[in-house]
Amino acid sequence: MLNRRYLRIKVMQALYAFFQAENSDLAKSERELQRSIDRIYDLYIYLLLLFEEFQRLTVQQTEDGRLKHLPTEADLDPNFRFINNRVIKQLAADPRLKREGEVRSLSWQVDGAVVRKVWNAVKSWDKYGLYMNSPEDSYEKDRDFLVDLFSKHVADSDEMELHIEEKSLYWPGDMNMCVAAAVIRTIEGGREDSPPRLASLYKDADDDRRFLVELFRKTIIDNERSQKLIGDKTQNWEVDRIAIMDILLMKMAVTELLHFHEVPVKVTLNEYIEISKLYSTPKSSVFINGILDKLVADFRTDGSMVKTGRGLME
Repeated sequence: MLNRRYLRIKVMQALYAFFQAENSDLAKSERELQRSIDRIYDLYIYLLLLFEEFQRLTVQQTEDGRLKHLPTEADLDPNFRFINNRVIKQLAADPRLKREGEVRSLSWQVDGAVVRKVWNAVKSWDKYGLYMNSPEDSYEKDRDFLVDLFSKHVADSDEMELHIEEKSLYWPGDMNMCVAAAVIRTIEGGREDSPPRLASLYKDADDDRRFLVELFRKTIIDNERSQKLIGDKTQNWEVDRIAIMDILLMKMAVTELLHFHEVPVKVTLNEYIEISKLYSTPKSSVFINGILDKLVADFRTDGSMVKTGRGLME
């Protein structure tokens, strides 16, 4: 679920908070970083539970329609297409999803207002009408509709974004960065004879956790050394004109180049250049690339950079 770039971004955010705060505590900051990563999975589970909540609301509205004093023909003969959505039934029957929701105390029951508001928008959506009245009734149709629904009315919804920001201080930004894509992949992976499988938080739990913690910890421990190495290469630049984020990203890159022997040089350089395009100034990627190229040349000359495996020094 979480790739290395996203882990680097979370470390970057944690380091920024660490260096900006007074009297920062390394152990406490490291625990907070781990907690922020764990909360990403909370959001993933929370959003998967939303489909069943939409279905539950539809059942309730259908029953309410039948009990009207003057029910319409549609109330008396409702369309059960969404209620019978096969993918949602698979998710509702998934014991792991149910268990994860209970263990993490995640539920939409207390968030009924936002569920109803989003669902009302879905019901007025042209694709909802096409789905409900389509002559094709298949698992694939059910699955494709849920992907479209989630993409349009959850992942790209201002209402849902605001709700998520208010729900947890850990969640802002995570939806668009990685969680929405993980939810969509989960739904798309479902088959009629093989229900959607929950993703794991890490691709390789042990290696990725080690990477996360060591990158954070070693960047802090090596801060003065990295500052000097970078400073020697930026002597012709006015310090106050170099973006704080640029300095931080270069410190992380230096740490990775010198301490993570299994990560290819090209990967490290490309990752931090790409991250700078997202989080720093328009000219940062060119600046960072130039400084890191000079540092890599020095590391190769003095032998301080050791890479294990063929091609990793490239």
